[in-house]
This record gives sequence, structure tokens and C-alpha cells, in this order.
Amino acid sequence: MIDFGFELDAFQRQAVEAVDAGRSVLVSAPTGAGKTVVAEHAVARALANGGKAFYTTPIKALSNQKFRDFVARHGPERVGLLTGDNSVNGEAPIVVMTTEVLRNMLYAGSPALQGLEVVVLDEVHYLQDPYRGPVWEEVIVHCPPSVRFVYLSATVSNTDELAGWLESVRGPTEVVLSHERPVELAHLYLVADRSAERLQLVPTLVDGRPNPQGERFDEQRGRRDRTGRPKRRFMTPRRDETIERLADDDLLPAIVFVFSRTGCDDAARALVESGIHLTDRVERDRIAWIADQHVAALDAGDLEVLGYRRFVANLEAGVAAHHAGMVPAFKEIVEDCFAEGLIKVVFATETLALGINMPARTVVIERLTKFNGDTHEFLTPLEYTQLTGRAGRRGIDTLGHAIVCWSPFVRFSQVADLASSRAFALRSVFRPTYNMAANLIRRHDRDGAHRLLNLSFAQYQADAAVVTLERRRGSRHDRVETLRAAATCDRGDVAEYLALVEAAEEAKAVPDDDIEAALSMLKPGDVLTVATASGHEPAVVLSVAFRKGAVRINLVTPSMRRLRMGSDDFDDVPHIAGTVEIPDPFAPNSAHFQHEVIRRLQRTRLRRDRGRRGPRPADTVDHPVAGCPDAERHLRAIRRLGREERELGELHRRITRRSVRIARQFDDVVGILEHRGYVSDWALTEAGE
Repeated sequence: MIDFGFELDAFQRQAVEAVDAGRSVLVSAPTGAGKTVVAEHAVARALANGGKAFYTTPIKALSNQKFRDFVARHGPERVGLLTGDNSVNGEAPIVVMTTEVLRNMLYAGSPALQGLEVVVLDEVHYLQDPYRGPVWEEVIVHCPPSVRFVYLSATVSNTDELAGWLESVRGPTEVVLSHERPVELAHLYLVADRSAERLQLVPTLVDGRPNPQGERFDEQRGRRDRTGRPKRRFMTPRRDETIERLADDDLLPAIVFVFSRTGCDDAARALVESGIHLTDRVERDRIAWIADQHVAALDAGDLEVLGYRRFVANLEAGVAAHHAGMVPAFKEIVEDCFAEGLIKVVFATETLALGINMPARTVVIERLTKFNGDTHEFLTPLEYTQLTGRAGRRGIDTLGHAIVCWSPFVRFSQVADLASSRAFALRSVFRPTYNMAANLIRRHDRDGAHRLLNLSFAQYQADAAVVTLERRRGSRHDRVETLRAAATCDRGDVAEYLALVEAAEEAKAVPDDDIEAALSMLKPGDVLTVATASGHEPAVVLSVAFRKGAVRINLVTPSMRRLRMGSDDFDDVPHIAGTVEIPDPFAPNSAHFQHEVIRRLQRTRLRRDRGRRGPRPADTVDHPVAGCPDAERHLRAIRRLGREERELGELHRRITRRSVRIARQFDDVVGILEHRGYVSDWALTEAGE
């Protein structure tokens, strides 16, 4: 085992033992908890075995950092880097790459895959990214069976589902969970108040619940002065005020997330121009020395064009920008200076939240919305957690701080909801594409392509839903069979008898409005005498609901059978035979609650039903079944049978649709390629190549 220089946490030891046992391992833990330790151990073990290890990341910036980390540990001759921009020592036993590069290698059958022992998928929760997520699934599905995986994921709520899919595709997979942050996190809300001299900084949560004080920051919304302009007491804090408040409260260094590269550059420049300086002479000298070391090989003219002097001036003030659009040397300067505690404020894009090792004491999120290329979207709980995961430096801080700034467009309750979110379900966004179809056609026959598609997490999640639907279909099928038996009479055709009864009912029908009105007046606890397939029995009303303009009541019988009835199920206005006191708390869907209701029903004296007004229509019909003592049970059964059969048919159609969803989408894509002349007889044409 690698000597990491510190004692491993329990979850790290468990994961390392799984790697040593030759199993794949899924590590789900908060940002900054130390998941990378497991990956580094797996890489070192593959190297010791004479095999290869690939380390994949979602972004080039993270690949570059991991490349530098592995070079420092294993030496430059044993580590390679493959991204869209760089190709360094690609035949090395350890290669760091973006996930897309590995996907392309798999489709191309690259010889570099020979001897591959382990693949690390960093930020595997990225598979729910709508634009790039499917790449992670393609890699997992297509990698050779002998390859083991180390999956590093943020905390998600459906880890068991994810692990179930991974195990079905890749074989034995150890699941290692940790919910403990290495540094406790405090969520704060920052507001500029016209009536106060300094910014207000209040806890977002109190005892895990939204801070009641936060509601007052929303009270002014919609108010206007006499001229019609918005009347605002509270405002979004200015950046210079924010940094001054953080400095006063000893909350630096801080990362301020700004969701645009230009915005980061402008923010850093404007903050320094406002007069903010956060370093002393010793720190400024050290910053200048680090910067000069990184650019020593660059031409002075090039540095002038790149704005190097302005860049260093900002650094010496303790302020910097950090984003993927920066010159690599400049970005490395920022990272090294920040790691030494020389930079006090970094304005960064969300790239910095994806595994790059730049933790701070405080994280500031100026806005909870970001532009995704098409529209502005509210941050998801997972995105918020990843951003705030940079708050709190292990071994340095005892408490990290996550600050959200007041905005006129976001209510305090929305901020509190994000802060209180603890886990997030991972959903697949896997969809067949033209490029994927071309690669599958090139390398597999049609059945093989369908088999691989059916191994996707998207299909697995669809199948999980199908399992639920299948259970419902089985239950529905049993009810249909029971009703069919109850709708059979040896005296005659029950369907024929029903037709005569319905004709008589139409002639002497209680207006549906009367029955609807009576149902709408029912309350939980009311007891009705209802006709079921097994005869008449009392039933207690559990709830009354209005669906599409009609009243539906949910009841429970002494046999613990749940009934859902509407006006169509009653020939006459229902008669209340008694009332049961409903248990507290009110939980009508709880089995324990329903048992208690029936227990109380058994102690309740019921009144006899005197609500009938003359003979029932069924009593006036001349038919052999009318003389059967079970005639009413037969009628009730055949009426319900039609409805149950229709619902059973719909379940069957839903199962059929969902169980082949991914394969059908793939076939549609192939059909388009065939129509356009790129594919013929399951082969790429010259144009398709």
C-alpha cells in the first residue's frame, strides 16, 4: 500500500481492501472527503502488477492537475496525458485522460488498451450531465471484461441502484459510502441592508431548518414607491463590501463562484481597482517569485500581449481569477499561490468545483442561476453541494463557510432548500446518437448492438420501473381473474343480465349529481355499506378526493381490503351507517393506521340502511340470473371487470413500450442514417465512413 503519510479513514480502508481483493469499487463520499486516495492506491497496485491504469476526468483542467500529481509521485517517464489539446507519453503505464478520449479509444480498438488493468472514473456522477453524461455509460459498457473500475462519486441517494447496474455490467462491485464531511460546513446568507452600516450575515439554517429570520428578507418583494419604482430595503452586496466583511470576520481565503470566464476576469480587476489589497510585503515578494518561475520560458513580448503585468498586480493584491480559458501557466500560478495561502480571493467558474485541489475557508455563490448555453437554470442540489464542497480546508479549518448572496430573483426559502439537501438521485441521460450508432454498426451486428444498449444505466433504470409495473400487472391480473370467476353464474349469462339491469337503471336512475353531492359530503371515518365481489360489508372512508371534476373515495374493509369508488359504483345515494373516530396522526396510506381504523370499527355500533326508496332496478328485471342469491355480487364483479381489464391492458402497453425504449430509439437513429444513405444492410456506406 502507498504510504500516504496519514492514517486512512474507515471508508478509505474499506475501499482499498476491495481493490486489493480484485473487485471493482464504487466510492460515494462528499467533496474533499479523500476519495482520490482509493484511486491512487488502485493505480499504484496496477503498476506493481505490471499492468496499466487509466485515470479519466470530465474536464481538461482536472486531467492536467492529476497528470502533475501522478508525475510528482511516479516520475514523468511512467505517466502520460491525453486530452483534446495534449498528447504526452500516451504509451505510459499510467495515462490521465478525459473520458471522451477513453470512449474514442474503445471504439477504435486502440492497441493502448492491451494490458489495461484498472480504470478510474473520477466524478462518475457526471453521467447525468445532459450533454456529456452518456460518455461515462459508453465507457463502462464497452471496456474489456477483464478491466476493473474505481468509480468516484459525490454522495447520491440511489447508490444501491447505481451499484446494481455496475455489478450487472462489470461484475462484483464493492459499495463504499461515507456521508461525513472532513470539515463541518456552515451555510450563511449575505444581505446588504440600507438601514444598516454593514452587511448582514445570517445562518441559512438553524438546527437543520430554514432560519425564521430569513423570511424578512423576502417581505419587500413587489413593493413600490410613489413613482412606481421597486421599493427596496435589501440589496445584493457589492463585491468589495463582501470581501471586506469576510476579511473582518476572518473568513478568508475565499472562492467566489462567477459562472462566466469574462465575469471572473472583470471581477478580479474591479476588486483590485476598488482599493482592496489583502497581502503583506513578504507575501507579495513570494507571489512575484512563483509567477516568474512559471513564465521563465515565455517571451517578454508574449507576456506583454497576455497582460502579464496586470495579472501579477492582481495576484500581489491577493486577488485572482481561475477558469478554463486562462493560459495554462497563469492558471498554475494561481493554483500554486492559492495552495500556499498567498491568494486570499479567487473568482472562479464551476470548473474549480470538479475535483481541482483548491479548498478555501469560505465559498461565496453570487447567483444561484447559471447559463447552460440555451437558458438560465437554477443550480441543482448536486451542483450546489459540489460548489460548497470547496469550503473548509482539512487539517486547517474546523469549520467551512458557504455563503449565498441575496438576490431579488431568488427567495430565501429556495436558498434554504438547497442548503438542506443531503442526497440526490442520479438519473441517466443516455440516448443513442448518430456517432454512437455508426460506431456500433462498425463493430457489432444488430443483436450485439442491442445487447450493449440494453446494458446502459438508462435501460437499467427503465427496467427498474418495468419491474414495478410488472408487479402491478400481476396484482391486477389476479384481481381480473377473481372478478371473472365472480361474474360467472350457472343460471345464465351475467353480461346479458347486466345489459337489462342497466336499461332498467336508466329508466329509474338516481341523478348522478345527487350521488356526487352525497359523496362529496363524506368525511374520513364515515362508515358505508358497500357491495363488493364477496357481498355487502361495511367500509370506512379513509379519504375523499376530487379527480378531474369527479369525487373519488378511498375506503378500507374489515378484511383490510382497500377500495377506491366513485359515483358509478353506487346505484343509490350512499347511507352513512356510523362513524369511526379517526386515529391521530392522520396517515391514511399507512397499514398501521388502517389496522387501527378497523379495530375501532369493530367497536362501533352501525345503523341499518333505511335509505332505499322502493325496489331496486335489478329487482324488476326478468332474467334467470336475477333469481340467483349471488346476483348482486355477479353484477358488481362484471361492472368492475371491464374497468380492471382496461387498466390491465394499459399496463401491458406501458411495459412493452418501456422495456425496449433504448433499443427502439437506436433503431430510429439507424433508420435515419439508412434514409440519408450513410448505412445500408447494417454496414456503413462510403459516405457513412
